[in-house]
Amino acid sequence: MARNFLHTAYDRMVTARERQVRRYVNGALLQLDDDSLKILGRSREEINREGYQTYFF
Repeated sequence: MARNFLHTAYDRMVTARERQVRRYVNGALLQLDDDSLKILGRSREEINREGYQTYFF
């Protein structure tokens, strides 16, 4: 039972961190111009739809 609880907690923590990283990367991608995004196979609309977050360090 404890193993299942810890496994579930760990999985949820990893999932949340993956979402946070995805938003951070999307924020960085939005700094690129449209031609660079096209080369990467992404579009500005797609990134905005997925969500983004900018971080000020």
